[in-house]
Formats: sequence, structure tokens, C-alpha cells
Amino acid sequence: MTASHCYAYPHPAVTTDVVVFTIREERLQLLLIRRRNPPYRGRWALPGGFVGIDEDLEECAKRELAEETGIGDLFLEQLYTFGRPDRDPRERVISVAYFGLAPCSRLRLKAASDASAAAWFPLDRLPELAFDHHEIIQLAHRRLVAKLHYSTIAFQFMEPEFTLSELQAVYEILRGEPLDRRNFRKWVLSLDQIEETGELRRNGNHRPARTYRVRHPQRVAIIR
Repeated sequence: MTASHCYAYPHPAVTTDVVVFTIREERLQLLLIRRRNPPYRGRWALPGGFVGIDEDLEECAKRELAEETGIGDLFLEQLYTFGRPDRDPRERVISVAYFGLAPCSRLRLKAASDASAAAWFPLDRLPELAFDHHEIIQLAHRRLVAKLHYSTIAFQFMEPEFTLSELQAVYEILRGEPLDRRNFRKWVLSLDQIEETGELRRNGNHRPARTYRVRHPQRVAIIR
């Protein structure tokens, strides 16, 4: 049974918010839920909610994500803590934000709990958001782009098997610029993180292309 508490000084409430990125229709998109309850009823927001008194922060983030969107089993990285005093009109609320990445094919949405809907939105065409969630999303995007230069984070957007052209397209979407084909392939192969599957794939009228897979998928799941 959860114990009751009485403190001499007011304690703030704590929430978690989750930014989930994917690539759909050749654009970077993120997951939002439509709030069922006040404040900001009917407005779009990040999945999230209040942390239970006996609940771990990451457990709360994963629980809220599953309850509000139907998405589970997604690796999350802690992003930042947001604590501006006026960020929530209900009370003093501190939010610990997380973010995660996944191929679109792995994500099946099912709104529930206090979310009346769940949907994907292109990063450059977001609706009006509740709370300070626009600020949280901006920081998550900057973190994602920064990690492209020193990690294999982009591999988390890939299917189990992919071509180098498909991988390059993901990098171009995330960076917002075209990349030289020869230099990109030389760089990505030098990382020694992918290996040939021995299979070929034909896209349209193009020559069949070699397919690759991540050499150590369990390492790619860690966003570093």
C-alpha cells in the first residue's frame, strides 16, 4: 500500500513526455496525441503523464506511451528536464522528456487512456501544441541531428534489411540536404557496423542492389 506523505514545503509534480520520431512518406515525422481532458482539451500534445509515487521515470514514460498510443517495446533515451514554473496551468510540474526512434512499419497506433486520437505529423507542419511541447520537440530534433555526426543513430529508422541507397535517403531526410553518393558509401562502410546479406533487391527499373543488415543490432538500440 502506498504511504501517505506530509511535507513542510510544497513539492512539485513530475511528469514524463515522449518524443517518437519515424520516417513516413519520405519525411521526418513525430507522434502526437489529442488531449481528451483539460487543460488544453482537444489540442495536440506529446504522449506523457504523471509519474506515480512508486514509479521509475523510464517506466512511466513507457507506460504512458503504451497507454496513449499503443506503442510498446521501444528504446527510449532521456532527453532533458523542463521545469519552467508556469509551464503547466494546473500546478508546479516538472517534466522529464524522453525520445525514441523506429521504422514506421514497427509502429501501430491505437489511442486510449486520456488520448482521444494519436497521429503522425511532419516535423515542419506541426499543429498548435499544448504546454511547452514545441520547445521539447525542437530540442529532441537538435539532439537527433547532432548525433548523426558521431553515432549510428540513423540505423534505428531502418528495416532489418536495406540498401545503401535507402540508408543514404534517411540521412538526407534527417540532415535536410543531399549527400554525395560515393563519399557517403565510403563513410558508412568504414564504420564497420553493417554487413551484406548476400541478397539483391530490385527497385523499379534500376539494377538490383545489394542489401545490408546491421552487424550488431543490440548495439544500435543504444542511442549514443
